[in-house]
Amino acid sequence: MKNNGKENSKMGRHNISEMNHGEMQHHDMSDMNHDEMKHHDMSDMNHDQMGHHEMQEMNHSQMGHDMSAGHMHHMGNFKQKFWISFVVALPIFILSSFMGIELSFDLSFPGSDWLVLLLGTFLFFYGGQPFYTGAWQEIREKSPAMMTLITLGISVAYIYSLYAFIMNHFITGVPHVMDFFWELASLIVIMLLGHWIEMNATMNAGNALEKMAALLPGEAHVIEGEKMVDVPLSKLKEGQQVKVLAGEKIPADGEIVGGISSVNESLVTGESKAILKKEKDKVIGGSLNGDGTLLVAVTGIGENSYLAQVGKLVDQAQKDKSKAESIADLVSKWLFYAALLIGIIAFLAWLNLADMSTALNRAVAVLVIACPHALGLAIPLVVSRSTSLAAAHGLLIRNRTALEQVKHLDVILMDKTGTLTEGVFKVNEVKSLHSDYSDNEVLSLMAQLEANSSHPLAAGILAEIRNRKLKTGSASNAQTVKGVGITGTIAGHEYSIVTADYLKKNNIEFNQAHFAALAQKGNSISYLISSSKEVLGFVAQGDQVKPESKAFITELHKLGIEPVMLTGDNELAAQKVAQQLGEIVVKANLKPEDKEKIVRQYQNESHHVMMIGDGVNDAPSLMRADIGVAIGAGTDVAIDSADVILVKSNPKDVLNFLYLAKATNRKMVENLWWGAGYNIVALPLAAGLLAGIGLILSPAVGAIVMSLSTIIVALNAMTLKLEVSD
Repeated sequence: MKNNGKENSKMGRHNISEMNHGEMQHHDMSDMNHDEMKHHDMSDMNHDQMGHHEMQEMNHSQMGHDMSAGHMHHMGNFKQKFWISFVVALPIFILSSFMGIELSFDLSFPGSDWLVLLLGTFLFFYGGQPFYTGAWQEIREKSPAMMTLITLGISVAYIYSLYAFIMNHFITGVPHVMDFFWELASLIVIMLLGHWIEMNATMNAGNALEKMAALLPGEAHVIEGEKMVDVPLSKLKEGQQVKVLAGEKIPADGEIVGGISSVNESLVTGESKAILKKEKDKVIGGSLNGDGTLLVAVTGIGENSYLAQVGKLVDQAQKDKSKAESIADLVSKWLFYAALLIGIIAFLAWLNLADMSTALNRAVAVLVIACPHALGLAIPLVVSRSTSLAAAHGLLIRNRTALEQVKHLDVILMDKTGTLTEGVFKVNEVKSLHSDYSDNEVLSLMAQLEANSSHPLAAGILAEIRNRKLKTGSASNAQTVKGVGITGTIAGHEYSIVTADYLKKNNIEFNQAHFAALAQKGNSISYLISSSKEVLGFVAQGDQVKPESKAFITELHKLGIEPVMLTGDNELAAQKVAQQLGEIVVKANLKPEDKEKIVRQYQNESHHVMMIGDGVNDAPSLMRADIGVAIGAGTDVAIDSADVILVKSNPKDVLNFLYLAKATNRKMVENLWWGAGYNIVALPLAAGLLAGIGLILSPAVGAIVMSLSTIIVALNAMTLKLEVSD
């Protein structure tokens, strides 16, 4: 189950249930709902949401601005502090002892110990400043974690070194006390370097945003009257027409108003093959034009551009804090308490076994070595890398917890139309059932009702009208009615398009045997009725199962996941599709609210559920599911409702997400062990548990081990790969 905060944030955008039946006008919405809504490929998206210029000037736009500005500021801060601290630390490394071992040659000079003290003090306050700030924030939130541990370590090292300096220079008659200036300097420099690496790695993981910006050209050829003028993309406006020459990148999202050419959208959608584009086809800014010349009307600019939309999702996903990161913080918190406890025990034990100097030395060693910098990198770097990989393969991860939910997943609910089938309907039969109407008249009346609908079945009817070269208009007052379908007025008479299920529920007589025969062949049947509830005729349309759907269902079974097909279509047509797919549970004749109930039902039976839909009519079920996946990113509702958005309408991309999530979770676990696991061995050794056999871990060696674990964590995160499903 998703947390309430997530559901509330999603539900706040739109009253989805009202929109389902108001905005989307089609004849059997209440019965077929969103699975019968076509999941458009990106080339056929709602391009009024697509713009461009913010992507072009990424570093100065809202697209990725916070990430770029914030991370670049912090990265520059750590970079500057690292280099200054490194220069300051060099004399300390030369003039002070490492692990208490004096160099074979003496580089000291009169006053050199004072120089070390001054440089160490500067280093403590200047180089340590970011850690104190972070620690104060953690303490204010009553949640000590990584920064608190780092601050504790360097503070103890400095204070102990100051104590050693005073003892060695101002107190006579006591043994020499070893200071920790070398360890203090190395610890601060290593920590600053680690944070610089972290920022740099995170920025590199976010380079997908910059790569998207690079897809767009610097200028566009704008048509002004009879001449062509080159203008910067930032000056481009909606409604302007731009010319795209052969081999050029398309500068903005829009609609082709002239010309024909093949367009390669692989850099944008991941689809490798070029697509033939002609008049009225949509194009995406950043895609590559082929050999022809295109005239494109700009249909959208600004924040709603496709690339900006993608970038915002990537940026948001990188900023969100996932459940695994909370676990990492929890580990750091307990490590803080463990370090304090072990440090105190070590101090008291060695104070009893040896002297104050040894006891302080062991306590300091424990507190210094416990610094969990690598743990802080363990999860963020993996998820940043995963998010970038996903974006590059058309998987937009909106909610990062979806990656972690996959390990519990055992049921996937999915729509039929547009997900498992092509979503492109073809009229197989038109039949008048009334003597006053011909077949063509029945088809024409239905086309007028569907004239302004974007439903796939409506598209099939309108396509058949064009094939038959029939002229038609549009009905007045056409509207979707819940539980009925679509209704409207034509020439003063009211007509409706409904489903067989509606006819049965309202006891309207029709030939059920003929219906069954057509449905068993996989047809979706739509009936035309008059205001007197008399059946005037019907249209039977068929859809094709996607060639990759059967392999998708087979692979889900191999992964131990039960596939369930949800559809508002009739049972017979749904079973016909199921026969072609293999072993799949079928739930047919569903309304939008039925799907949400099914998700809830599976969850109440302790199943972890993924719901695959288009984010419009299935918004309630997408939000209810543990993982909501929208196929075909094209609307605000899809983005608001889903955790993961698949750019293409290929069900195998769901497998790619599952593979990526499993690989990501594996890397998270590996990095958690690399980030914190060394403390299991290091802390007892630093406390002197094996001192009896001469094995003691000094703070300096501990710092080196810690820095190595940090590097390993970063490199391990960068090796994450996505094995794409064929």
